[in-house]
Amino acid sequence: MRRPRPDERVPWSAEQAVAFLSHCRNVDPAFADLFEVIIGTGLRKGEALGLQRPCVRLDDRVMYIRHTLSAVDNHELVLTPPKTRKSRNWVPLSERVAAALQRATARSTATINGHVFQGPDGQPLHPAAVRRRFHELREQAALPHVTIHDLRHLAATLALEGNVSMAVISKTLRHSTLSTTANIYSHLTWDVARAAVNTIEARLHLVQARTRHDPDAPAHDVGLPNPLVSHAS
Repeated sequence: MRRPRPDERVPWSAEQAVAFLSHCRNVDPAFADLFEVIIGTGLRKGEALGLQRPCVRLDDRVMYIRHTLSAVDNHELVLTPPKTRKSRNWVPLSERVAAALQRATARSTATINGHVFQGPDGQPLHPAAVRRRFHELREQAALPHVTIHDLRHLAATLALEGNVSMAVISKTLRHSTLSTTANIYSHLTWDVARAAVNTIEARLHLVQARTRHDPDAPAHDVGLPNPLVSHAS
């Protein structure tokens, strides 16, 4: 991967994310579920903290983003609409994320419009308290400094490394436009673009080799490995 610009923060690797989640699971399961959801879906911190029980449909493996939780003057908690019109949307749930939400919901006070992620007093988690706890857990796990918002970038990075298209990532993160996604993650598309040209080269080489062996061989349906996936045993 290209070296990032000086103003770009390098997100954690998948290995670092797993180490962080494992540490959280051992010392603070409630926060482990919160960060599992953020990393697994790319939610913004306020969207995760503003998530309410009716918006989570575990049977359908989907949740609906309708609010964001923020603190006025770092004190009074308020629910406001999501950041943009496209931010108000649905987000699919993987099995890991659904399991984390199920645990969080079971742990929370069972009020109709209760927040999924709550403190011991049944109140929504304060964003500042979540930020402090995140850095405590990160330091305990001896991981590099990143912010909670960087976990959203981590989600995009993992998807890109898995060869998910930029259009799908833009939809998942609920950006207002595809160009927004492309601009934010332009430094990450280098490996994807390089993989594309390497795939072209590999296909040409393979067809060329087959043609030399058998000039009448069809030059189509040539299976090639995914250049972004390691095939080492």
